[in-house]
Amino acid sequence: MKEIEIKSVLQVYDSFDELPEDIQRLMQQSIAIRDKAYAPYSEFLVGAALLLENGEVVLGNNQENACYPSGLCAERTAIYYAGANFPEVPIVTMALSAKSLKYQLLTPTPPCGACRQAIAEYEVKQNMPIAIYFMGETGKVVKSSSLSNILPLIFDNSYL
Repeated sequence: MKEIEIKSVLQVYDSFDELPEDIQRLMQQSIAIRDKAYAPYSEFLVGAALLLENGEVVLGNNQENACYPSGLCAERTAIYYAGANFPEVPIVTMALSAKSLKYQLLTPTPPCGACRQAIAEYEVKQNMPIAIYFMGETGKVVKSSSLSNILPLIFDNSYL
């Protein structure tokens, strides 16, 4: 038997104000679209702002449905829109913000497993990492320079 050790390196900013100005602007867009999410069941709002290589910003928020699991997370809403409308343009950066209407969310909230898999697909497709910044309603912001830091053993097309 052999053991393998997997190490993830993330950067943690103590506050929104510590972010570079361009990331602050992207995160502000994530926050604005988050507050327009349709989440009447969970009351958990998520916004995603994707910066594409051509400078275009694509936005998405979570969309729930009474018939679970017919809704869609903010990250996949945005990433699939980018894939449909800008299929050859790489995604450079993602800014994600989450907010609960039930309590104050101070913990940086990473993408769910399904969204991580979708992001992995695009990193593989574009052969380029996507920087992911994520936060709660306020407080610390975490940066992962690639999806591989938060989903190190991805399932991709090489297995098919």
